Amino acid sequence: MADVRTYTLIYVVLLALGTGKFVFFTFDDIFTYQMAMAGTIILAVAKSLLIAGYYQHLLEEPRAITYMMGIAVFMVFLLTIAAGYSIQ
Repeated sequence: MADVRTYTLIYVVLLALGTGKFVFFTFDDIFTYQMAMAGTIILAVAKSLLIAGYYQHLLEEPRAITYMMGIAVFMVFLLTIAAGYSIQ
């Protein structure tokens, strides 16, 4: 199990990533809308991996559980894409 220092460091990184998403859309003279969206998606994936790895303790679990969680997330992604097409 990770110690308090590790959790504090992860929290600071998550705070910085959240601030980065704010910066993308605030400085619209530097970032286009497409760049801001792509950056936001990349930061969201990084935040999700940090949260799943450390706060949900997936790094300490057997690899089979990690793979099962990855497949579940992929299936949710596919369902989201399918729902988006059915709305149009």
